[in-house]
Amino acid sequence: MLQYRAAALAGFATQCWWGGIKVMVLAAFYGGASMAGAPMSLAQAITYSWLAQGLLALLPWLGDPEVAQAVRTGSVAYDRLRPVDAYALWFVRSAGWIAARVLPRVALMAAFAAVALPLAGLGDWAWKPPVSVAAGVAFVVSTVLALLLSTSMVMLLNIATAAALTERGINALAGPVVIVFSGNLLPLALLPDAWQTALLLQPFAGVVDIPARLYFGLMSGPQVLMGLGLQCFWILVLVAVGRVAMARTMRRLEVQGG
Repeated sequence: MLQYRAAALAGFATQCWWGGIKVMVLAAFYGGASMAGAPMSLAQAITYSWLAQGLLALLPWLGDPEVAQAVRTGSVAYDRLRPVDAYALWFVRSAGWIAARVLPRVALMAAFAAVALPLAGLGDWAWKPPVSVAAGVAFVVSTVLALLLSTSMVMLLNIATAAALTERGINALAGPVVIVFSGNLLPLALLPDAWQTALLLQPFAGVVDIPARLYFGLMSGPQVLMGLGLQCFWILVLVAVGRVAMARTMRRLEVQGG
């Protein structure tokens, strides 16, 4: 995946375009409404948008295309027969697929939004640094956990693909849910106060929103451990569910193609 430099550049350009649109929408929103006591400032919301665009490929809205191809061609049977743990094999491969798409794009996005925009005199619309070194470290740890959490969700999509013999339906259903509840579309902190506890506890928050809260220092002290603990909890739960579902699917595997 790291060899596809043109794909990384194309994805980066697309994400810059959508990031600019989201920044303008947020600027209009903050400028046209009374935001006294808002959970985050406009500068934080703008940084959140660039951060979310940089980590866009981290979202678990698509199953691993290699698994989908194997299901279509029938070669998924080989994974059933290999003398290795099939779940671990798919998990590591999916994690590598996600990471290889995220790393070049987030680096390009940081270079553009955190370096190029301030140099061009557009510092108000730039990606700001974390509030402290501790917040930066917590963000890095949380992002690694977000990768594992995202992979555990992609594994459920992979298993559903193997069970249904097609990836189209599950991918179509996963996209809108992931985009909204991860906080990629809009920071979850800006949604109604009555929803905040439920939004924070649901698993998709651990992919984008919790790392962003740690980045801004919106979680501090014991809350940092709580945020990281939530991510670890959902990783363990989803991996356990995935292993059970995969064992059941592999026992009843139907192979097509040839």
